[in-house]
Amino acid sequence: MNVSLTMLSSLHTQVSQQAEPLAERFHSDTGHPRACGLGCTRCCQDDITVFEVEAALIRQHHDDLLATGQPHGAGACAMLDPQGACRVYEQRPYVCRTQGLPLRWLEPDGDGGGLEYRDICPLNESEAGIPLVELAPEQFWTIGSWESKLRMIQELTDGGEGRRVGLRSLFA
Repeated sequence: MNVSLTMLSSLHTQVSQQAEPLAERFHSDTGHPRACGLGCTRCCQDDITVFEVEAALIRQHHDDLLATGQPHGAGACAMLDPQGACRVYEQRPYVCRTQGLPLRWLEPDGDGGGLEYRDICPLNESEAGIPLVELAPEQFWTIGSWESKLRMIQELTDGGEGRRVGLRSLFA
């Protein structure tokens, strides 16, 4: 698992290095302040599951918290502290690293083409009124390739079973 954890840490670093400038560029291009930040927990919901390899990384770095700490109350992510800060921020899962970004994904339409879908947290929509459809593709986090890389790392861990773990279940 050590190789998988090293690969995962590298993937998380790469995602963060690309996500942060994307968020800054999106908000400077639209003139809308970024809603995501300390205390914004709208996306930090209960019942979040992660691949086992991501759970292992959290266990490796936060064993004391998981052994003696208490999860956040029901309804919110178990990893939040009472003030809404993430207690595992440096090892937070992939999904948490891309929350709040404008997202786009492509789905095949059966005719050899594809349909593009776009979404963003309502708190981060542009007050300037720029519809998502008018934004350039490079202003979005495109879903697909990063998730494939994460899945590949998970497959090294469990042989392709794709086991997922609820964050709340990590607590003793």
